[in-house]
Amino acid sequence: MDKEKSMLTAILNTIDDGIYIIDRSYTVEYMNQKMTEMFAPGVGKKCYEVLNDRDEICPWCRAEEIFKGQSLRWELYVPKADRTFALTEMPIRNPDGSVSKMSVYRDITYHKQREAQLKASEEDYRKLFEHVGVGVYISSKEGKFLDANQTLLDMLDYPSKEQFLRMDITTDLYVRPHDRRRFQEMIERDGRVMDYEVAFKKRDGTPIIVSLTSHVRYDPDGNVLGYEGIVVDETQRYQMEKKLKEAHDFMNKIIQSSPNPIMAADLSGNIIIWNRAAEKTLGYPADEVIGKMNITRIYPEGVARKIMKMIRTPENGGIGMLRSYPLLYVRRDGEVIDGNLSAAMVYDDKGNEIATVGSFVDLRERIEMEQRLMRTQEQLLHSEKLAAMGRLTSQLAHELNNPIYGIMNTLELLKTEIPPENKRRKLLDMSLSETVRLTDMLKKMLSFSKPEQEERKATDINRILDELIMLHEKQLQEHDIRVHFELAEDLEMVHASPNQLRQVFLNLISNARDAMPEGGTLTIATCQQDSQIRIDIADTGTGIKEENLGKIFDSFFTTKDSVKGVGLGLSVCYGFIKDHGGDIRVKSTPEGGTTFSITLPLDSPE
Repeated sequence: MDKEKSMLTAILNTIDDGIYIIDRSYTVEYMNQKMTEMFAPGVGKKCYEVLNDRDEICPWCRAEEIFKGQSLRWELYVPKADRTFALTEMPIRNPDGSVSKMSVYRDITYHKQREAQLKASEEDYRKLFEHVGVGVYISSKEGKFLDANQTLLDMLDYPSKEQFLRMDITTDLYVRPHDRRRFQEMIERDGRVMDYEVAFKKRDGTPIIVSLTSHVRYDPDGNVLGYEGIVVDETQRYQMEKKLKEAHDFMNKIIQSSPNPIMAADLSGNIIIWNRAAEKTLGYPADEVIGKMNITRIYPEGVARKIMKMIRTPENGGIGMLRSYPLLYVRRDGEVIDGNLSAAMVYDDKGNEIATVGSFVDLRERIEMEQRLMRTQEQLLHSEKLAAMGRLTSQLAHELNNPIYGIMNTLELLKTEIPPENKRRKLLDMSLSETVRLTDMLKKMLSFSKPEQEERKATDINRILDELIMLHEKQLQEHDIRVHFELAEDLEMVHASPNQLRQVFLNLISNARDAMPEGGTLTIATCQQDSQIRIDIADTGTGIKEENLGKIFDSFFTTKDSVKGVGLGLSVCYGFIKDHGGDIRVKSTPEGGTTFSITLPLDSPE
């Protein structure tokens, strides 16, 4: 039953409609995830507190009708959410015989807005139809105009629309009637015609050359009803050219506003486009580059020719394309920049090559960040080695101290039995002196192995895990390992040494990677349990044999070969976690992967 309930809850949480259930006292018994996102968590509260921030029943409430057995569907605007919903409400009979009310809130705000926009668009279309600066028409297939705007009437010199609509298009409009038939053949074959030049007649018979752009009008069964489109008098060409210039200016603004350097060059390498980002990144002003400098200046010697060859081959994104190619660029001051180039060939209407255009991304900041992360990784690995060596030294020092003190005591006893003037007494003194010297050396070793504790402070576990995955993301991807995060929100801090926790998590992530040589999924989850934080690091790898589970935290125990490890990593991790007042446990099966669970106490004023 619990499994079915969990499954039902999971299904309801995937629904994009808000769902909530209340009992007869108006107390919210359940809210799915969408409802919680729209109105905040409210289970246990009164529904009117959740939906309307009120202490009394909402004015639109129809709960009593539902509790009497009715199901209702209606639209509702909720001021708190500033949304309009299609609301479905129905009674639910519980196993104990009581009745609850379930409400499904489907957000139709967008549809309402679209309806308003559509209505406005229809009005705008009519205004556009009537006031646009070109002739607009709707005609039947048989050769009659069904509608036309005033511009077209003025263009053809008709005083009224009624007179215009009475004309026969083939004989009264076309200078050459066969042009009408040719127009119909083209438009019904292709569904439209673009910039079709033809001779029309004005009302008085004066011919004018117009350009037609039209498409077919179909009925619901796909039959041709007629045609509609625009008619442009060629005297208005200047206006069209002006619009083209505006479009060109807009495209130029887009290029200039790009945050990435964009450049273009003709087939001889002469630069014809150089945006502001290229100026800033490479140090060359546009007025010193466009038409004055060759593109080869910004590449190392021979690279420009190589790029052209790659663009013309299909291996790098298709013929005419070059996708994300790592490249070095040379600034005006001689500095070499690491970047990624994406480029394309530009063709004319006949398919001839006329230019190349490229955009590149400056990778200096990214490379610097990767280097910082690499240094951090090296420091963590060095810290792990020092910790392991310290624990080994401490263990050896403790193991040697006891027998050495036994030897010292024995030598002291022997001294009492041998007179000072005896030669053997001198040998005993020498032996005792060397033993004392050895104990001093062991004290120094212990001092080295137990340095001052790292400063502990309030530490964000989620942030440490996120940084470590960022550090290893590329490496994990190379091993075909997917990372799945389940980090709890609003996780409280723990009082810990951040570097020691980084070392623990780094070791567990590295072990998980090694356990999935063929790839798999690495799951990292955090949650808060009472006064503790729990961290689970799980892999879908080869698992740990049952006979080895009790040994993995022992020093020098390892299932890896000697090249990969000596068995100190998990031992050090165990020591760090225990030193923080926490615990670390492991569950594993050879078929089901491995999960390490770490618990740490929450940060506290003490």
